[in-house]
Amino acid sequence: MGSRIEHRGEFTGSLENVFTAVAGEEALQARLEALGGDDAKLLAYTAEGDSVRYELQHGIKAAKLPQAVRALHKGDIIVNRTQTWKRSGDEYTGRSDVGVGGVPGEIGASTYLSPKDGKVLLRTTGEVVVRIPLFGGRIEEFVSEQVVNLLRREDEFTAQWLAEHA
Repeated sequence: MGSRIEHRGEFTGSLENVFTAVAGEEALQARLEALGGDDAKLLAYTAEGDSVRYELQHGIKAAKLPQAVRALHKGDIIVNRTQTWKRSGDEYTGRSDVGVGGVPGEIGASTYLSPKDGKVLLRTTGEVVVRIPLFGGRIEEFVSEQVVNLLRREDEFTAQWLAEHA
């Protein structure tokens, strides 16, 4: 049993402008520079028709990790994140899959970007699973909190990007 991730962001703008701010290559590069941590990279980006797929790398220095995580994992952590988006009617639906180098587990989430009441909502629903006996639950809780915090910071970045570029 994993720890749940539930997040919702709200943006002003058209669905297309918000989608570009969330999943456009230029916006992703800027977001990684601002929030990606150490060794952040856009590893791959493909846009075909109404579909987008990209792979991101985030780095976390060992010194920034809580003691419980450092006890189980030596050294820095590299986080690889793959996101897909596809237009589906008047919304975009997607999938995010995340792996953490050297940690037995994964993060998976469904993502939705849809217009509602003159705004555009970004919803993320997922789960963190860490397969380490005794400590896995504690690590899952820590990771899910960090994911939600990152999603909030990404929302703030997206809102700022929209204000400056839309």
